[in-house]
Amino acid sequence: MRDFEEYIARKALVEEHLLDFLPEVDPKSSALYAAMHYSLKSGGKRIRPVLLLAACEFAGGEAREALPYACAVEYIHCYSLIHDDLPGMDDDELRRGLPTNHMVYGEGMAVLAGDGLLTTAFEAMNKDMLIYFDDPVKLKRRVRASHEISKGAGCRGMAAGQAADIEAAGKSIAGELLDYIHLNKTAAPIVAAVKAGAFIGGATKEVLTALENYAENLGLAFQIADDILDVTGDEGELGKRTGADRARAKPTYPALYGVEQSRKRLAALTESATDALASFYDNAEFFIKAAQYLASRNG
Repeated sequence: MRDFEEYIARKALVEEHLLDFLPEVDPKSSALYAAMHYSLKSGGKRIRPVLLLAACEFAGGEAREALPYACAVEYIHCYSLIHDDLPGMDDDELRRGLPTNHMVYGEGMAVLAGDGLLTTAFEAMNKDMLIYFDDPVKLKRRVRASHEISKGAGCRGMAAGQAADIEAAGKSIAGELLDYIHLNKTAAPIVAAVKAGAFIGGATKEVLTALENYAENLGLAFQIADDILDVTGDEGELGKRTGADRARAKPTYPALYGVEQSRKRLAALTESATDALASFYDNAEFFIKAAQYLASRNG
């Protein structure tokens, strides 16, 4: 997305304020803060917070008003990556070309860094809500945004998908279960981010429905692209090991359908994502470009 100006501007806004909502910690807990900071600032596309800010603006709001929620979804995403990399999960030693959190700070501190980021996400959102206690309309929008983010991260979203993913490893599964895993593990947090931004921006029901359909298709496409890259990608560009899914006998689209069929499904989902916003014409250009980029990325 180097030539994608809207993306660059929104990502820069997230990067500028990413640490603003981390609480001050006692020096006796400085190792915890260092571990949280390490993973937060290790790079990444910041797709979820960027989509949240874009959805807020698309709905008619101001991106800066949504910053606590944009940073919150990135804290939650970062926590999930720290925990994914642990020996009890995916057991990875590299993330974005750098040693994973537990390789630097130890397994116990990595668990706590993930916990700290998750709880800080809700602290940031709750603190923002307190500002709007005298404005029922804006407060309600923020409560709804926080609720969506909670669902997307929890046992009706990402955590549920990750649990099903663990249980399915090494087993022969049907496509329906594979869709369930990835609609929850990957798509649910993306849907939550987009809907949260839309709520804060004051989206109409029509806009909200269109954005939700877009995000669900985009989220599933994003995971299929990741599955394909694990088979065909370059480790240098990805910043992590390739072939890891096959080595762990994880359920993936290429494993179940093959790479070519997976590419066809990816293309169809990307088209469905862009079609969901077709009635909004030029106003949806950012979202269309984002979907096309995520489908064609190499890392």
